Amino acid sequence: MAINPDYFKEERNKEWRIQLRQGIKNKERVSRERIKMPEQDPDVRNKNSKEVNLGLSEKQAVTESQRCIDCPDPTCITGCPVEINIPEFIKYIEAGDFLSSARVLKQTNSLPAVCGRVCPQEVQCEVQCFYVKKMNKPAVAIGHLERFAADYERSSGKIFVPETAEKNNIKVGIIGSGPGGLTAAGDLAKYGYDVKVFEALHELGGVLKYGIPEFRLPNDIVDVEIDNLRKMGVSFVTNFIVGKTASFSDLKKEGFVAFFVASGAGLPRFMNVPGENYVGIFSANEYLTRVNLMNAAKQDFDTPVLFGKKVAVIGGGNTAMDSVRTAKRLGAERSMIIYRRSFEEMPARIEEIKHAEEEGIEFLNLNSPVEYYADKNGRVNRMKVQKMKLGEPDKSGRRRPIPVEGSEYDIDVDLVVVSVGVSPNPLIPKSLPELKVTKWGTIEVNPDNMQSSIPYIFAGGDIVRGGATVILAMGDGRKAAAGMHDYILKTVKKK
Repeated sequence: MAINPDYFKEERNKEWRIQLRQGIKNKERVSRERIKMPEQDPDVRNKNSKEVNLGLSEKQAVTESQRCIDCPDPTCITGCPVEINIPEFIKYIEAGDFLSSARVLKQTNSLPAVCGRVCPQEVQCEVQCFYVKKMNKPAVAIGHLERFAADYERSSGKIFVPETAEKNNIKVGIIGSGPGGLTAAGDLAKYGYDVKVFEALHELGGVLKYGIPEFRLPNDIVDVEIDNLRKMGVSFVTNFIVGKTASFSDLKKEGFVAFFVASGAGLPRFMNVPGENYVGIFSANEYLTRVNLMNAAKQDFDTPVLFGKKVAVIGGGNTAMDSVRTAKRLGAERSMIIYRRSFEEMPARIEEIKHAEEEGIEFLNLNSPVEYYADKNGRVNRMKVQKMKLGEPDKSGRRRPIPVEGSEYDIDVDLVVVSVGVSPNPLIPKSLPELKVTKWGTIEVNPDNMQSSIPYIFAGGDIVRGGATVILAMGDGRKAAAGMHDYILKTVKKK
């Protein structure tokens, strides 16, 4: 069923809106329960790398879309960092016009199939939903519906390629092919620029590939989104380190007039715990990159990774959940999260914690490592942890963990993954001494347009934020693309 394209214009369907305000059509909608996403059985999925969430059927998607009451003031849009027209794409699903729904998504989102899987909608668009704000009920499943529309389009073979302006032959460079870089590339291509993305690794996708396991985000999903950018005219080069392979001066001589730096926060942090350098203690970045991007878990690949039977992951964020669930799938008999705060303070998505619990992950909250021990070969075989209690809130708003004296005890481990945060990649700032950075090593930018202290350089994502979500990096990419376009119109084109 196709919708008349005039339906979604500003003056659309006034009779419907009047009836909405009177509550005539809402009674049935608000009485519906939120659709639950079908999943693999926990005892099956914790032994394979296939996607946990199975996606909605057409019937489920239409049923869930019917819960949306088409608010006159859709605050869900303001909760979205890339400002997707959420009511519009959902109403197309309700009408059964799934391809049009995907087109609406692509107006502002270059990676809808990615966002539908990994975006924390529960704290962004969905928390702004009428059901949450006014009725204390579960929000419309915006993320599930976004994934459905994107997946339907991909499986249909009728993938929409957004229109681009006539080529203006002005070259712009994107440094990093993660979510922020890909988003900026898509928007700049729409403006008509000659866009080239420089990626340091051998695979495109950045954190989407090396940092997120396939049981959450399959690599082929990312590849399809990237291929769509190619069809828009974006070009890519891998194994290219800006600042090493070529300097910014070199690239400017080649005709590049502006750059968006989206090089991420790939420098792992450790805790400076005694014994942290023993064999078998990884940063989460290294562990996940070896498994996700370098096929270390497969017997016929040369990239090594240590397998553990008793695995401890230190941390409570999404990366920690990815690491501990990966260890479980690689054969760990005991997979543990060790986190110094309580469940309530864990920064990981509720869904990720739930999935981890279902898969047999053990949670040792209010515990923190204080020392590691090793066998005669130097491989970690034991760790000492100390129990914690919660004190007053710190600057983050979470209650500060305080060590409990005399509470130390030992745990047998043969693999430890440290997932306590990351620091910005220092390469770009080091290659540009005049670039202003914060005391944390992040690039200083104007938050309105993401422009740095060097006018032709813009930046966003983790290199600015120090560590954030995929969708926030994408929001930075959109804002930077608009800022770069404005800068070029005011400076480059006037010359």
